[in-house]
Amino acid sequence: MPNAPVTACIALGSNLGDRRAHILAAQDAIASLPGTRLVASSTLHETPPVGPPGQDDYLNACLRIETSLQPRDLLEALLSIERDRGRVRDPQKRWGPRTLDCDLILYGGLTIDEPGLTLPHPRLHQRLFVLQPLAEVASDLQVPGMDASVGLLLQRLLRQRNAEPTPGGDSGASVAP
Repeated sequence: MPNAPVTACIALGSNLGDRRAHILAAQDAIASLPGTRLVASSTLHETPPVGPPGQDDYLNACLRIETSLQPRDLLEALLSIERDRGRVRDPQKRWGPRTLDCDLILYGGLTIDEPGLTLPHPRLHQRLFVLQPLAEVASDLQVPGMDASVGLLLQRLLRQRNAEPTPGGDSGASVAP
């Protein structure tokens, strides 16, 4: 018997090569996964990199999907999509440049803390480059373990930073999808 579909959210980012093409290809590949339906996709946000200096800016986006894939199976599919777009994971360069990053941010109301899979994403509430596009597609979703919706987490982070929301993330630049 197939699993009932679950709402999941995925953050996408790229700062190498044709960033827009990498993100749009990932969106298409995710929408084509078995038992998966794309519900909404955010606009593309151009943001400065987190991590070592000298990297190019990122394009970031978030997707809201419904899927019957289990969390670990979805994660493995995302890692495969990254590899298909030329992503090489280097454990020595945690925040290095990448052709594509596909992070599973939320999966229904589940909290998971296993090697290689933590849900919700442990730094979700600290990352404007994730929360701004995520709020476009899932503002109403409750984040398990944080007693807040995505929209409220974004408001809290903006208050902490004493900033106003901008259409394009940290840098203020928004890019048409």
